[in-house]
Amino acid sequence: MIPHVFRRRTRSDTISTLYGMIVAQARLPCFYSEYAVADTVNGRFDLIILHLSMVLERLFADLALRELGQGLFDRFCEDMDDNLREMGVGDLTVPKEMRRIGDAFYGRAQAYRAALTGQADELAETIARNVYGRPLGTEAAPRRLAAYIRQAHHELAVQEAAALAAGKIGFPDPAVVVAG
Repeated sequence: MIPHVFRRRTRSDTISTLYGMIVAQARLPCFYSEYAVADTVNGRFDLIILHLSMVLERLFADLALRELGQGLFDRFCEDMDDNLREMGVGDLTVPKEMRRIGDAFYGRAQAYRAALTGQADELAETIARNVYGRPLGTEAAPRRLAAYIRQAHHELAVQEAAALAAGKIGFPDPAVVVAG
C-alpha cells in the first residue's frame, strides 16, 4: 500500500506541473506579439485566467478529476497571493485584492463558457472586452484569439483523463492558429 503522504506529494506535484504548463502557455511570446495582447500584468493575468478556466472546465467535467481541479484552482489562488505580496501589497489589503481576483476569474470564466456555446462572434466579442479592453471592431487579434480558444477547448475536451491526472496537458500551438 502506498503511504498517504506519498500520494499527496504526487498530487501536489501533478498540480504544480499542470499549473506550470498553464502559465507557460499563457506566457508564450506570440500571444503578445502576434495576438496583440498587452504584455502587462493585466494582459498576462487575462491569459492565465483564460487558459486556467478552460482546463478547470475540463477537469470538473470528469468526476474523477474534480479533486485535481480544486487543487489546481487552489494553486492559482496561492500564486496570486504570492504575486500580490511580491508586488508590495500589504497584509491587510491582500484579502481584498484576492476577492477582486476571484471575482475577475469567476466572471471571465462564466463569460467564456457562455460565449463558447453562443454565436460565432460572441466569443470574439467577449475576448475583445475582457482581454483587449474594448468592443469588438474590425481588428483580427480578438477573432484569432477566439479561434485559438475554440481549438484549445476542443482539444482539452478530448484529452484522456489519465493523461490529465498524470499532469500532462496539451494546448494547440497559437502561432499556427488563424482567425476563423
